Amino acid sequence: MAPSTSAHLDGLDEAQLGHLKHIQALAKQLPNDWSGMQQRSTGQEDFGGYRFQIAYASYALALAHRHRLPNAPVVFKDTFDRLIRKILLPQVWLYWRDVSRGGSVFNAHLSDQLQERWDPIAEDNIMYSAYVQSMVAMYNVLFQDDKYAKPEALSLNYWSFFWGGEPKQFSYDQDSLTDLLYWNMVKSGYIGIACEPNCIFQICNQPAIIGFRMHDILTGGSLAEDVVAGYERAWRDYGRLDKNGHYQVMLFQDSKVVRPNEMGSPWVDAWCGTLMNSWNREFVHSNYPSQRDRLITRGDDGEVSVIFPPARQVMGQEVVNDTNDFGWVAAWASEMGDHETLEGLLKHADRYMNPTWHHGALHYPRNDTATDAAGNRTLVEPLTGNTLLAYARLNIPDGLWSLYNEPWDETHFQEPLVVSATSGIDITTAWFDRESRQLHLTAQAAGDGDPSLAISNVPGDFIVTRAEQPLEQDRLAHKDGLLRIHLRPGTLEELTIHTPTWKAS
Repeated sequence: MAPSTSAHLDGLDEAQLGHLKHIQALAKQLPNDWSGMQQRSTGQEDFGGYRFQIAYASYALALAHRHRLPNAPVVFKDTFDRLIRKILLPQVWLYWRDVSRGGSVFNAHLSDQLQERWDPIAEDNIMYSAYVQSMVAMYNVLFQDDKYAKPEALSLNYWSFFWGGEPKQFSYDQDSLTDLLYWNMVKSGYIGIACEPNCIFQICNQPAIIGFRMHDILTGGSLAEDVVAGYERAWRDYGRLDKNGHYQVMLFQDSKVVRPNEMGSPWVDAWCGTLMNSWNREFVHSNYPSQRDRLITRGDDGEVSVIFPPARQVMGQEVVNDTNDFGWVAAWASEMGDHETLEGLLKHADRYMNPTWHHGALHYPRNDTATDAAGNRTLVEPLTGNTLLAYARLNIPDGLWSLYNEPWDETHFQEPLVVSATSGIDITTAWFDRESRQLHLTAQAAGDGDPSLAISNVPGDFIVTRAEQPLEQDRLAHKDGLLRIHLRPGTLEELTIHTPTWKAS
């Protein structure tokens, strides 16, 4: 699909740019600095762990690049790469050493058959491996950079002077990881790969399917088509929805008993629907209205909130788990193109969830208090405040579906692309109209110095205009198809780069 036919190319608004800057700031934190990302639970086992924040930050970047700034890879590539490196850090995946041993209510009866496993990718644990797989394939698709397809490019390493024995290293690459997950999916009879031992969640297998599709875009293969067909057959006997119309939560691998969403937890429908829409749009859209209406409340002024399901008690303990109900419903509404609900949720977030700006970056900080004195929802988990509300604002209707089904053609990468920029430049519009052969670019540089950006694939007869007037020649430099434009600090520059002889090779 040519970017000129895509919607939402009129630029990022202040909030969208703020969310991008917050994701960039999180990605730049030093290794093992998880400031602002620690969830309520003690470890990294639950649904708000670092791996989910990292992965959905990456997905948000992918959607924003694909749909809003298609010709500015410089805004996204370095941050995406930093997030991939973060998800490989031991603090993200070391939980698997303990979770693999079982002992939960879902697999305690299998504890004598389970043992400590260090490799977080080899077997089960699809709630980690599928995110690594989909992220690196997505990175390759969006930036035509196959660095993670090199042998051992995905290496997970751990060693401590104090415990654990010999160094641990588990090495994969983009292709070997995809191959492993595919054959694990086949071995399961396509019902899915387990998360915790014995627990096959519908939700957690969706990122793997997305990853297979990204791999197919790169290779011309059909892994996703094969897996989707097998997955449909495998789940037909169990039913994708429970008797109340909610998505089934999971299947117990040993007994083949399905666990329904008996408590009506919003995150189940919202998370599953958001991701499954990538390949099963008609089914997801047809069930959305009735599912949504049982999970939200609407205020008189258009504000929308999300219900609290009953607290869960297990083994006499109240389960403390970052379910991110509010964030997932917002992401779901964005994917469904439900503007009214999405705007209502964002209105609630801006009113009650303490939107916080820091150096131009926007997020909603963690708040463990469920409601205020008037009963308004104030609970904010880090995944919601750092990532999911950003995802919802940056996405467009059927955005993930489009990323999956309508990838850029090869010509896109031959268009003029903003490939480098000095620090402190905000790019809020960047798209190329093939018909007119014009790159539309809006940028603003902060501070002093000599800010500039560089655009590739620009032929020598280019013309740069601002407000329909030619830009000063001393602000332009062109060599070997690379055009550098010097910006004026503090000035919003709305530029058009005319390339009358541009053509795809």
